[in-house]
Amino acid sequence: MPPLKTLGQFIIEKQSDHPYAKGELSRLLRDIGIAAKIVNREVNKAGLVDMLGQAGSTNIQGESQQKLDIYANEQFIAALKSGGECCIVASEENEEIVMLDTDVSLDAKYIVAIDPLDGSSNIDVNVSVGTIFSIYRRQSTVGRATLDDVLQKGLNQVAAGYIIYGTSTMLVYTTGRGVNGFTLDPSIGEFCLSHPNMQIPKTGFVYSINEGYYVHFPQGVKSYIKYCQVEDDATHRPYSSRYVGSMIADLHRSMIKGGIFIYPVTAATPGGKLRLVYECNPMSFIIEQAGGRATNGKTRILELEVNSLHQRTPIFIGSEQMVLKAEEFMAESDEDQLSIGLVG
Repeated sequence: MPPLKTLGQFIIEKQSDHPYAKGELSRLLRDIGIAAKIVNREVNKAGLVDMLGQAGSTNIQGESQQKLDIYANEQFIAALKSGGECCIVASEENEEIVMLDTDVSLDAKYIVAIDPLDGSSNIDVNVSVGTIFSIYRRQSTVGRATLDDVLQKGLNQVAAGYIIYGTSTMLVYTTGRGVNGFTLDPSIGEFCLSHPNMQIPKTGFVYSINEGYYVHFPQGVKSYIKYCQVEDDATHRPYSSRYVGSMIADLHRSMIKGGIFIYPVTAATPGGKLRLVYECNPMSFIIEQAGGRATNGKTRILELEVNSLHQRTPIFIGSEQMVLKAEEFMAESDEDQLSIGLVG
């Protein structure tokens, strides 16, 4: 059996894929890996050290912050600041961008957008949560980086990844040349390559959507759900419904086994619910690199204009054939064509 390849070794080997980076991107990815190990440690012992429950505050979205939300946010920002390769952090937990003003980071070339703890409402019931991150090169060349450097299309990402804290802890990332997954070996404290060249199946038999909002969904979404539920041996239907309430957990299952994750518009969220910059763009980059598809029901997620830091969008993402079928149902409904949009 060949020796395990660690995340650090793998990043160094792949450094030549980005000759313009001169090692900065590699160091930035290693900084994120270090912070992930620290957060994983606290997630795994949260019930023992009073890290469960709400913190008594809300984020910019008006959502109650969990204690681990705040802790994870602080750890990733601290790691990125100390590493010196990142000049701005855009986080779900902060209303404004976080400028990393140190002597080293003022001239840094990279921007990190991050959801420090996706699915944090599941923390208290011991269900998988995770971290989503996205990396961009700053566009400005003089002075301090600004918000305009953050508001780039998803197509401009140079790297994206997620960490899932589950029965095992995995870090999955792409730099635009395929997707690789690393599992944390607690005996040596290292992420080791466990899932090289990950490919999402072209189709699957699981759909993930919060059906509790069914009556509020556009007609195209309702029609697709009914399609998934109708028995048909040729397409192996009915499909199974699985919804964890954590985008990372649902999409990681789709990465391994195939499936589709849908978070559409509703009457209460006409612009969608999930955030474009630090949730949908990075996950779409990863899924596309693995051979999948990601749209807002009409337009490719990575091609959407980014107008504000906490912008929202509907999303249909996962196995290519399943997303294409969902888009067919969306296209058949005039109502859906009018309701697909973005709200800052």
